[in-house]
Amino acid sequence: MNAHTAVLPTVVIGAGPVGLAAAAHLVERGLEPLVLEAGASAGSAVREWSHVRLFSPWAEVVDPAAEKLLSPTGWTAPDGATYPTGGDWAEKYLRPLADVLGDKVRFGATVTGVSRLGRDRVVDADRDRQPFTVHVAYADGREERLTAGAVIDASGTWSTPGPIGGDGLPALGEKAAADHLSYRVPDLENPDVRARYAGRRTAVIGSGASAFTALASLAALAEKAPGTHAVWILRRGIGGSTFGGGEADELPARGALGLAAKAAVDDGHADAVTGFRTTSVERTDEQRLVLVAEDGRRLDPVDEVIVLTGFRPDLSFVSELRLGLDDRLQAPVELAPLIDPNVHSCGTVYPHGVRELSHPEEGVYLVGMKSYGRAPTFLAMTGYEQVRSVSAALAGDREAAERVELTLPETGVCGGAGLFDEPDTSGDENGGGCCAAPSTLQIGIGAPVPTGGC
Repeated sequence: MNAHTAVLPTVVIGAGPVGLAAAAHLVERGLEPLVLEAGASAGSAVREWSHVRLFSPWAEVVDPAAEKLLSPTGWTAPDGATYPTGGDWAEKYLRPLADVLGDKVRFGATVTGVSRLGRDRVVDADRDRQPFTVHVAYADGREERLTAGAVIDASGTWSTPGPIGGDGLPALGEKAAADHLSYRVPDLENPDVRARYAGRRTAVIGSGASAFTALASLAALAEKAPGTHAVWILRRGIGGSTFGGGEADELPARGALGLAAKAAVDDGHADAVTGFRTTSVERTDEQRLVLVAEDGRRLDPVDEVIVLTGFRPDLSFVSELRLGLDDRLQAPVELAPLIDPNVHSCGTVYPHGVRELSHPEEGVYLVGMKSYGRAPTFLAMTGYEQVRSVSAALAGDREAAERVELTLPETGVCGGAGLFDEPDTSGDENGGGCCAAPSTLQIGIGAPVPTGGC
């Protein structure tokens, strides 16, 4: 921030794990944050997958600066070796953190646009001297124009899931079949949701931790509800890395999740269909669905489809900023080569900070899952390190900003090029910015099943 904008607050978009961590680091640096959250509560997106258990334990999903803010209030950190669900994370950590931040967090505040005050993206004159203007629409119908010295976009990618189509576009008939499609891991603890899948044939599209979770959950349901069966659709083939790192994964729960998905296939609860890139969805006379691939293959009818083909960033409200984004991943250009799923799985991504997150538009940063664009397997720890670095830079402490203070666990399947037949963008959902998954979770049918997700 320059002298003209240093007195203004830093607007943080999103009150998820990484957005609130950014606010905590800014406070620690003596800077003023203003967090704008579209939802009604902290971790609104995380709460939408409250039934899913993280594969990162509590010790890795509580930000150090946030813990410093919370400790004087009497807050007690959960057992660091245990694994929270999304609901636990939101209620036991994010809500108290937002409470401590108080009026520095506004709920029901949707950011509709960010630009330089009085300058669209074309204008050069005095651009760097102008503050940012942030357009906000509130849940009660009010609109407001705020000025900011810097903008940290931690809005995540949860609101923009990938479609069925293998070309990245909706398949023909996808919208018309919406009543039988889900773009989230189903909560099989919920009786109404469970009834939707029990005794029925379900297609699961995707090859990341979310797909593993769905497969394992449906396999557990099949033990109690005869006729329950999954058809696992992969756009690529099955190889040594398909099921993750297994016992070699330094996050044991993440490894266990892949092994549970493998067991679902090995035990006959799921059939794997490889190299299937969906081009259309057709309805039968019985209102079942038939998926058709670009090579002409037609699958036997299914009753439901769970679409877990990854997420992508919503860049519409930052379109007037001069962002330097990779043309494939839609991630910052310096970060993209480090997270490219053609080359890397998440264990081969080294920690990074302000240098890799900077844009031609000085003072704006995409952090958390949004910084990864379309790349999967993002860890909460990575987001916390990002905002620590960015906050240090905004405070003028370049040495701290460029210092690495994080060591990431290995997946056990990392090894460079050749891991994927195509970009594996069917990974994990993240409301506020992690990639996570689990130990076990009771789903209400008598058996604990591995789960996973951010």
